[in-house]
Amino acid sequence: MGVIFHKYQGTGNDFILIDNRTGHFTPSGDQRQQVIARLCNRHFGIGADGLILLEDDQDADFKMLYFNADGREGSLCGNGSRCAAAFAHSTGIVKQPDMHFRAIDGEHAAEIISHEGNEYMIKVWLNDVRHPTRINANAYVVHTGSPHLVVFSDEINGTDVFSEGQTIRNSDRWAPEGINVNFVKIHDQKSLSVRTYERGVENETLSCGTGVTAAAIAAYTHQGKEKPGTEMKVRAPGGKLSVAFTPPEQNSGPFTGIHLTGPAVFVFKGEMIDYFCGLTKHQKDR
Repeated sequence: MGVIFHKYQGTGNDFILIDNRTGHFTPSGDQRQQVIARLCNRHFGIGADGLILLEDDQDADFKMLYFNADGREGSLCGNGSRCAAAFAHSTGIVKQPDMHFRAIDGEHAAEIISHEGNEYMIKVWLNDVRHPTRINANAYVVHTGSPHLVVFSDEINGTDVFSEGQTIRNSDRWAPEGINVNFVKIHDQKSLSVRTYERGVENETLSCGTGVTAAAIAAYTHQGKEKPGTEMKVRAPGGKLSVAFTPPEQNSGPFTGIHLTGPAVFVFKGEMIDYFCGLTKHQKDR
């Protein structure tokens, strides 16, 4: 018997999910990176922006291991977290609507707000975020579990996100890890549009959960708001998300109570008979 996988997407950000509590998915090290990159390849594999393994955790309902499309283990993935919560509930790993899971940056909570057919609406709580660092008049760095550069612009529809994002991501300033790049338009005090170049995928994605969260926090800072809490509606190319948080009482403090709300949709399931398929014998033997 092969390895069963499920495909989910959250506002167009798509993922391969595997219940690995029994350890059926066995590749490790360089071999794991090559296998996952092959599975995420849209021409030679299943196709996805990333792969997520759900494993046992002593203190949480499950542990989420997230891998970028290049096969490397990634930092926190907001949309992937919602998809992991939906997957855990739909497969019976977690039976209650409230759950806790462990990611690379620590423990998180998730809540199923609604569920109809293949679509879940899910809220995920992120860790506190340090106050954005201003780079210039229109750009900030925000770390929301993943590092993000937020660039404000009045015109993002005409932006070459791939070219400009790739140049920034690979620049000496952000080497060697690189940075995710978000191009953001502020519509009003509580609504934004965001386009994201995502490292690890190395392309524009239809949505990035930690990216829209970074954009909302940077926008609040950029506009100089003083109210002790807010919620922002964010439109990405793949759909709509909502970000809420409590801002710091002082400009230097952290943002707290951060949560990201949006859909997680089951697409299909399948079975990997041979997940080494497509690798050379040398790669399989490593």
